[in-house]
Amino acid sequence: MARFTCSFISYSLARTIEMTVIVPSLTCPETMMPNPCHTPKAKYPVLYLLHGGWNDYTAWTSYTNIELFAEEHNIAVAIFSGENKAFRNHPGTGIVKENYSTFLVHELPEFLQGYFPISTRPEDSYIAGLSMGGYGALYNGLNNPERFGAIGAFSAGIRLPGTEAAPDDPEEAAKRIIAEGKPFPAMFMSCGTADPLYKQGAAFRDELIKMGVDVTWEESEGMGHEWRFWNHTVERFLKWIPRTDAYKGELRKV
Repeated sequence: MARFTCSFISYSLARTIEMTVIVPSLTCPETMMPNPCHTPKAKYPVLYLLHGGWNDYTAWTSYTNIELFAEEHNIAVAIFSGENKAFRNHPGTGIVKENYSTFLVHELPEFLQGYFPISTRPEDSYIAGLSMGGYGALYNGLNNPERFGAIGAFSAGIRLPGTEAAPDDPEEAAKRIIAEGKPFPAMFMSCGTADPLYKQGAAFRDELIKMGVDVTWEESEGMGHEWRFWNHTVERFLKWIPRTDAYKGELRKV
């Protein structure tokens, strides 16, 4: 697996952004096969993976095996820091910009597709996250259903604490997709039964099912708001993604 820690100037955030990009590369077993080659047979699907509150872009690679899982499944992964801004746009002051949603949905795919072998097909783009990042995945995925083939929400907050319902909240965005007759992204939700966010996650699942949305829901008995659960569930999500790319069904030996 090739892991790139890179930085670039963002026009959405008006500052230099540092992030991790994970791209499948030759494994040790593959280097010992005849005629090894670094050129991929096709562009890779990509997962935009969002961290939780109080963390940054390093948390996923520090606490989980996401690099191993991504290489096994031939999928690129992009991770950047959303601060504690829930991956939404916020009013800036002066030259400061806080357009985290614009960066995630528009600028970051443009950057990745320009510099890495990343597919441009919306059905090859997936978004997932934990806790605050789970909210961010739902918020950005459901408000931009034409840009993502699948959404993963792990131990997700469904509404930001202390806020009133808004037209772009996940619940309202889901209703709008149905009302407008747009294709609904494939939905995967998971939570530990001992997680304080379990009830609101399950309630949102039930709302989606009432709308006629096919939701895959997984829960782990006794697990809380913790990295052991998120390490497990992100692997489950990668196995579940309904893929149509050139690497569909492959599981590499690493």
